[in-house]
Amino acid sequence: YQLRSKKTISPGLGSWLSEHVRDYVLLHIHALFSHASVAGARAARQAGLPYVIRPLGTLNRYGVEQRRPWLKRLSLRFIEGPILHDAAAVHFTTGIERVEAERLGIPMNGVVIPLGITSQPKGTAAAVFDRYPELCDQRVLLFLSRLDPKKNVEGLLQAFSQVSHEICDVCMVIAGDGEPGYVWRLKKLAEKLGLSGRVIWSGYVEGDQKRDLLAAASVFVLPSYSENFGIAAAEALMAGLPCILGEGVAIASDVKEAQSGFVTSTDSNEIANALVKIFENNDQLDQMGMRASDLALEKYSLERMGKDLAALYKSILEPKREA
Repeated sequence: YQLRSKKTISPGLGSWLSEHVRDYVLLHIHALFSHASVAGARAARQAGLPYVIRPLGTLNRYGVEQRRPWLKRLSLRFIEGPILHDAAAVHFTTGIERVEAERLGIPMNGVVIPLGITSQPKGTAAAVFDRYPELCDQRVLLFLSRLDPKKNVEGLLQAFSQVSHEICDVCMVIAGDGEPGYVWRLKKLAEKLGLSGRVIWSGYVEGDQKRDLLAAASVFVLPSYSENFGIAAAEALMAGLPCILGEGVAIASDVKEAQSGFVTSTDSNEIANALVKIFENNDQLDQMGMRASDLALEKYSLERMGKDLAALYKSILEPKREA
């Protein structure tokens, strides 16, 4: 049984779990610092039921230090710490996420199982060029993610401005949405940097529009300060796109090792250097793209994740049955 966290409090959830948790053999809880997670772990412990918990990046250094740090430290000591300690396994999606969590000093049984990405039908690049004629005869740099200060869009815009004369046949599409005031400030920054004709703001996309953008793009970029996995980057890799990722994106080390892109700091100068390097020639992009799709199929497929989860559940439940 998988319990996914909600940010709201459900008064009846604890009662339902206490009544029904024994109907299952194992509980898989997603996220921490929420009522659902605490209620699920409490019910499992009271019933003697093993549970797995996936922190969803809430234990990453950036999240712990940047968002209500004093409250999180207090909660970790008295609530989440015991939950993590008593879990049969703590499910991390990357090795970096596990390392950052272990720095908190909480004893836990960490296991790494990457998220699985569904292989999607290839989109239609022509649909993007029809919608945005200014992209015709241009190579497309795609940012696709939620617009939030953590994503370092400011650094990306500054970097693109620095090298716009060197990669003059490249336009950038920023796909995603966020808090209206913040999005307005980003657009004003792009205007100030002289990028009005080089940056397209597509807003939130999904489904066919998302697949079409991935098909039209030459390079994917995500220079975030922190990502416990980087689902958008994994989807781009699955679509065969070379990536430029911030070193805080947890799958960046896989991209670097597979030579399917470049890894950079969040500094705009370093992002600018990576942009110039990756767009040096189209043959390089083609080779990186093939390695990108190979990496995604090997590490981030649903089949791979399913097998790894099944093996984890089996390793937890078999000793319990034997006992």
